[in-house]
Amino acid sequence: MWAGAAAFDMEYGRWVEEQHRRMCELRAALLAHVPDNELRLLVEVGIAHNDDYFHLKAVAAKTDVFQPVSGIWLTPAERCFLWMGGFRPSELFKIVIPQVEPLTKEQLLGICYLQESSQQAEDAISQPMEAVQLSLADTVAGSLLGSSPDVANYMGQMAMAMGKLGTLESFVRQADNLRQQTLHQMNAILTTHQSAQALLALGDYCTRLRALSSMWSARPQGRG
Repeated sequence: MWAGAAAFDMEYGRWVEEQHRRMCELRAALLAHVPDNELRLLVEVGIAHNDDYFHLKAVAAKTDVFQPVSGIWLTPAERCFLWMGGFRPSELFKIVIPQVEPLTKEQLLGICYLQESSQQAEDAISQPMEAVQLSLADTVAGSLLGSSPDVANYMGQMAMAMGKLGTLESFVRQADNLRQQTLHQMNAILTTHQSAQALLALGDYCTRLRALSSMWSARPQGRG
């Protein structure tokens, strides 16, 4: 378990470094007004880099499902906004759309539909996830009121609980698939220039959350 967590932390650190480099390249390309074909290549590389992140999480979930659910590799500020181990797809639009060039009427309709469908998909994941959590709690607590310890009953309850924990990986995978699909579908609606701006906005948002955590940790501590 710990080896898997340590390996993920190291790979994620590399991913963040590469993300910073990709964002710098994308920002420079926008400022230089490079041709659309060159900008499109950088956008596709940026999207593929995000896909790598989801792949990392999928591998981690198979090793220890608690890691992607809890987001322990993220900074405290990032964890404040976690939903199923990541950002809420429906919230993505509030972050990036105000930062891109004005949308056409057709694009606005497409974005509104995508946001609504993302919200519905989130609910379709959250509701059964909450049901599993409640069922898991009931299973773990099931033998606590017994008058005397029953090893066989205890082991049976734990076996049931383990089985229910196994379903958590499925929910995390569904949530990450939704995040990934939403990013790709949003990119399909936007122009190349808008997609570049959206990627930058998302990258900058995550960078600011990490910076906020660092500033909070470094703040002067009052004497109690």
